[in-house]
Amino acid sequence: MVDWSTIAKEGLWKNNPALVQLLGLCPLLAVTNTFINALGLSIATMLVLIVSNLTISLVKGWVTKEIRIPVFIMIIASFVTIVELLMNAYTYGLYLSLGIFIPLIVTNCAIIGRAEAYASKNPPINAAFDGLMMGLGFMLILLLLGGTREILGQGTLFDGAHLLFGEWANGIELQIFQFDQQFLLAILPPGAFIGMGFIIAGKNYLDNRQLDNQKNKKAKKVERARVTTVN
Repeated sequence: MVDWSTIAKEGLWKNNPALVQLLGLCPLLAVTNTFINALGLSIATMLVLIVSNLTISLVKGWVTKEIRIPVFIMIIASFVTIVELLMNAYTYGLYLSLGIFIPLIVTNCAIIGRAEAYASKNPPINAAFDGLMMGLGFMLILLLLGGTREILGQGTLFDGAHLLFGEWANGIELQIFQFDQQFLLAILPPGAFIGMGFIIAGKNYLDNRQLDNQKNKKAKKVERARVTTVN
């Protein structure tokens, strides 16, 4: 039986590609200056993760060990090209905003890593679900970092939503703070490094706290044995 909850926990928290594996940091740090940019890139990455994991799992029996990495990269590149063309056709503004980081999804180590570590060794349904959970875990970190940087840097949230959702989304932008000048540290790449450091530190703190709580519970369950002496 497949433990779906374990796969979900691995992707969303315990083995999160951005927080634990620290993979795919180049696009994560480069384009997360706004929430919408982060959402667009994370959706594209998640779609590629799901379909590439599924395809690699289906063809793994016909791929020899010697050529598996080139084959995996070709499969991933094919799906990245499809996603890139779709974004060019339907979300052109966002396509221009993300720029080179859309085709660079091909070299995202998180996708190649899951193809090698999981998809090539498990059934198609398991591989697709693993891709979904890893993609969602990656998305959550991108959205948290992108939203935080946009709020601190521009005082807004959902700026440029029309680039992804169409003209009707112009009205959903939120003005949280009013700045005379933008806070450039949050918008520029150094702000991404600092923000990512705080997010990783927060995860480590929560993990350590949970571990301490588990140790305390186990200690309370330990019963002391009474030693009696016979005269």
